[in-house]
Amino acid sequence: AVAEPERSIGKLDVLSAGERHRILREWNATDRAVAAATLPDLFAAQVAKTPQATAAVFEGDTLSYGELDARANRVAHHLRSLGVGPEVVVGLCVERSLEMLIGLLGILKAGGAYLPLDPGYPRERLGFMLSDACAPVLVVTQAHLRARLPAHGGHVVCLDADADAIAQHPASPLRSGLAPQHPAYIIYTSGSTGTPKGVAVTHNGIATLAAAHIDRLAIASQARVLQFASLSFDAAMSEIATALTAGAALVVSAGE
Repeated sequence: AVAEPERSIGKLDVLSAGERHRILREWNATDRAVAAATLPDLFAAQVAKTPQATAAVFEGDTLSYGELDARANRVAHHLRSLGVGPEVVVGLCVERSLEMLIGLLGILKAGGAYLPLDPGYPRERLGFMLSDACAPVLVVTQAHLRARLPAHGGHVVCLDADADAIAQHPASPLRSGLAPQHPAYIIYTSGSTGTPKGVAVTHNGIATLAAAHIDRLAIASQARVLQFASLSFDAAMSEIATALTAGAALVVSAGE
């Protein structure tokens, strides 16, 4: 600095070559190969490994990996018959339950991207999100929540009231044409200006996140992972994907 008083501080190198290599190369050598895959692909692989293992728990009810897969597949076939496919955004307005997981996986298996619609949000905000995310095609919900939904001009599928119609569809997986670069869900932030802003999250990003958490947290098939976060918060997908791709049991909390 004394030798070159005209040089800006930002251009002064305070690290030796060895220190720079240690920080940028040695300490940062954490990259690893992660297979490009969608969440339905990763979940299907786990179903094939441990179909009888417990996949999800809510209060006194449980679903095995095979049961959760079959029920989500039936929802996926039903949604596909209504036009859901890759890059189609589907609203998901459900209370915390096993149906929440079935609906979420069903949307993804059909190829769609889910838009979490918190039943506790004002109808005006839900309406804004549906419009802004261009999601007028369909909303998956429960019968007692239907009245809370704003008008959107699309289909409404109630996981409970439409259970008989959904059950008529096959329990086998369908070919959705889904690719890792397709969006899995749309998450809305509060927005720096006060107006909510939607962000699309791809399947590829989810696969990478789940792999990192499984490795760092040493999550094995014997683990029980708490699903505590609201679907409207990114942490929810971390909890869901990490558990269901590791063969662990996802325990859905009744309250947030």
